Amino acid sequence: MSKPVIRVENLSKKYVIGYQQDSYKTFRGAITDAAKSLTNALNPRKRAKAQLDREEFWALNDVSFEIQQGDRVGIIGRNGAGKSTLLKILSRITEPTTGRIRISGRVASLLEVGTGFHPELTGRENIFLNGAILGMSKLEITRKFDEIVDFAEIEKFLDTPVKRYSSGMYVRLAFAVAAHLEPEILIVDEVLAVGDAQFQKKCLGKMEEVGREGRTVLFVSHNMGTITQLCTTGIYLASGKVIQSGNINSVIGKYLAQGSTSNGKMTLVSNIESIREKKKLFFKQIRLINDEYIESSELDVRHPFYINFDYEVTQPINNVDLSVRIHTSDGIAVLTSSQSDTVQMKPRNIGTYEVSVKMPAMFLMPGSYMLSIAAHEPMVEIFDIHEHILLFTITETGTKYAKYNQSRETLGIVITNLPWFESTSQLDKLDFVQTISKFNSKL
Repeated sequence: MSKPVIRVENLSKKYVIGYQQDSYKTFRGAITDAAKSLTNALNPRKRAKAQLDREEFWALNDVSFEIQQGDRVGIIGRNGAGKSTLLKILSRITEPTTGRIRISGRVASLLEVGTGFHPELTGRENIFLNGAILGMSKLEITRKFDEIVDFAEIEKFLDTPVKRYSSGMYVRLAFAVAAHLEPEILIVDEVLAVGDAQFQKKCLGKMEEVGREGRTVLFVSHNMGTITQLCTTGIYLASGKVIQSGNINSVIGKYLAQGSTSNGKMTLVSNIESIREKKKLFFKQIRLINDEYIESSELDVRHPFYINFDYEVTQPINNVDLSVRIHTSDGIAVLTSSQSDTVQMKPRNIGTYEVSVKMPAMFLMPGSYMLSIAAHEPMVEIFDIHEHILLFTITETGTKYAKYNQSRETLGIVITNLPWFESTSQLDKLDFVQTISKFNSKL
């Protein structure tokens, strides 16, 4: 068994939040506060009150995990879960409060725009500076120099101080340096979101290449499709704790399933009166109904089922478009259907409405899925949205696909019967065209 390149043991990080009344103080005020602090330190009651004005916040709480060489690890979680704090500790930017980490190999980090660059130095000088920080010789950096410049696409501005770079140029150069100077461990936060789509694709390709070379990648993103594409394992953080680690698809499924239900029905509001005061339109509940008109989250692949939801309009709205989206359990969007695809948008008056969407039989491959719904006026306003709220399973019940005994990752997510045509030596081209035309006229 290979030795882990990163070992984290009982890691915790505490921050102290202080409450200050005035954001601006004069020199006289600062002297007065200093005197008060001395008095408070000598007075038990005053000291106790001062403690009440300080709150402890644990960004990480007893986190432990191991990462093997060559792993591509996606770190996921909601905002405030502790992802960035963890990366800063692993990058030796921040010290932990308790616990310890062991890292074998050089670490290159890209955590936020400008990290590790000296703003007064040029792009050329910063490349050599970063290489030196990583422990590389001038000869090693020179050997990689042209590759870095080509990747970053900043040759024209190479001798310009980086403080004059745009955020996109900064990120391009920073990533190129981090990825090409051969670190054993590459740590990347969501800073890539600053770059354009073409550059993001280029970066993901480079990170895949780094992983194939046996180096280790840690990647933080809220884009589950990107995480699935790039990473093989995952760590799910919530409130500073590790909720699950392991196979990336399982970890993403756990993350997306938080706050959802799998019983075929979900009530979406708890205090209707309060919601009525805030929203023009809101969803009240959603249900999955099988072909026998029974609420269920277990749906037979051979039969159609219905997505049923009701919503309330609290003030007249001119145009409303409703939509449903189905995701796989690991966050890949399968399809989106909008009401405006088949029904012209129309005004909604105050009242309660019920909607059903029919999903066809033999359409979704057996497996686990999640449902999202939204109501909006296109390009104007989102009235209400609920993402990943209902879990359901399409079950295999003896279809022709059962004999293959393969997953949807192999066969595909959608199964459907498509028209096929085949010409023979007895059927000339004209007859073949006429046959297709007749078929199309029947559709």
